[in-house]
Amino acid sequence: MNNQTFFKILSSSIGVIALIFLLAPKDEPEIVRRESLAKKSAPKIVTDSTNNNNEQDELEDELELELDEEEVRAVWISTIWGLDFPHQLRNQNNPEGQKQEFIGYLDELQDIGFNTVMVQVRPSADAFYESDINPWSALLTGTQGKFPGYDPLAFMIDEVHKRGMKIHAWINPYRVTTKGKGIDTLVVTHPARMNPDMLITHNEALYYNPEKEEVKSHIEESIKEIVENYDVDGIHIDDYFYPAWYPLPAGENGNGKVAQARRENVNDMVRRIHNVIKATKPDVKFGISPIGIWKDSTSDPTGSATTSGWNSYYAVYADTRAWIQNDWIDYVVPQLYWEIDHPTASYEVLVEWWADEVKDTDVDLYIGQGIYKNTVAEEITTQIALNELYPEIKGSVFFDLSNIIRKNTSNVRGQLEELFGTTPDKPLKLIVDTATIKPSVEPYLLNGVTLVPVQDLMGALDLDMVWSPDNDKQFDLIQGDQTVTFEIDKNIAFINDDLIEMSAPVELVGETVMIPINFLRDYLNTNIAWSPNTLNVSLSNAIKVVKKASSSTSTQ
Repeated sequence: MNNQTFFKILSSSIGVIALIFLLAPKDEPEIVRRESLAKKSAPKIVTDSTNNNNEQDELEDELELELDEEEVRAVWISTIWGLDFPHQLRNQNNPEGQKQEFIGYLDELQDIGFNTVMVQVRPSADAFYESDINPWSALLTGTQGKFPGYDPLAFMIDEVHKRGMKIHAWINPYRVTTKGKGIDTLVVTHPARMNPDMLITHNEALYYNPEKEEVKSHIEESIKEIVENYDVDGIHIDDYFYPAWYPLPAGENGNGKVAQARRENVNDMVRRIHNVIKATKPDVKFGISPIGIWKDSTSDPTGSATTSGWNSYYAVYADTRAWIQNDWIDYVVPQLYWEIDHPTASYEVLVEWWADEVKDTDVDLYIGQGIYKNTVAEEITTQIALNELYPEIKGSVFFDLSNIIRKNTSNVRGQLEELFGTTPDKPLKLIVDTATIKPSVEPYLLNGVTLVPVQDLMGALDLDMVWSPDNDKQFDLIQGDQTVTFEIDKNIAFINDDLIEMSAPVELVGETVMIPINFLRDYLNTNIAWSPNTLNVSLSNAIKVVKKASSSTSTQ
């Protein structure tokens, strides 16, 4: 059975994620738990008994900060050419109609289960917000520089936040016009028209020249203006930097001095945007969504095992690795717009590469999901299931709104509604010590995460469970000299004083404790590795502990 067949079977049963768990045979320890489970009691959270009240207050604050972080379920809302918004009323001066259009989209996205939107507010050196630097976008009225009768970004922020969602202001730093539009199509007060020496031309389109100091300052001030004046949750840049394959001088190549100077120009822009955001509002996140391949391994042995030739390092002079290693970004969203078994750019290969790339850094990883392609949309639940195997992956961003709301490519909306729901239609097959068992409670999905009955796995994982006599929601799982403390209905746990955030809360169904499958991988001496040929997920040893946040930790 090949990968594609495996994942088609897998995706057909999500709602449920049809992973089959093969636990390595071990000598089964004595298990004395059913009587304790009937009490439904749990141990106290383990903390140092010398903690004073101030330290306890600090701990509670830290817990609150940790709980504010959730899996990112985001969608790009493109405004260029009116692809997503304003779509029905693009180039029309109809503020009330545009507002209702956006509200309708938000209502549908919230119903599906999204919690974040990336809205393109500077598509072509223009603005969907009040600006002293960039002109109003023509997409709002049909005329660049014309006041649209309202402030779209302020309106969108209000509507997004009242739903408990987050909004990132998506900007394109360099694009000035699209193909076929010259400088005379810009309003006379446009910075680029007033300063044509700031521009380069490629494929009949205009771009700000990344090497110019006045361009870097212009972009920096444009970002500062948004962050100062608007309550955005983040600033977001997509994959457009230098025009793709912008020609090099004769005799130069992709590793030469000119190419490296171009990368440093982009690096300088990224670094300066990061610095101005953190100096203005440190809690505002800064992220970039680059081409999904940094370098192919054919050009660099540390690159991904891909051969597509389409990569950020050479095509657009964007060194994504440098941004991650230097902490110039808070999150990265590689655009992995390929199928799992793609012959030159396998989704599976790239997910693993990016997870390794951000490991042990402060940069969060979200995956850009290319559901505008039928072949990707058809396997999207499978791709998300694969993401779940990597603790470094904190969520997904889907391209784009129109393919979910209007086109519903390959029923992607229905798939996401099911994926973001809570209960699967079909049970997950569970194999423990090579024997298929009937679990005490069928595994199910919560917030897109598979929960499994921990009591059915304790023998194979050498676990003991002890409930606290003092609190009927708290319990310990003990594995060797490791003790992990949980509380029912909470998505946090403690290993001694070390705080762990889980991707979903622990739940109690009857007398059965349901625990996120990826927690077994990360904290209970277990790694998860799937086998496409046997349809098994094997568990092996590994323990990771996330240290408790300090009081100075920001939730940016």
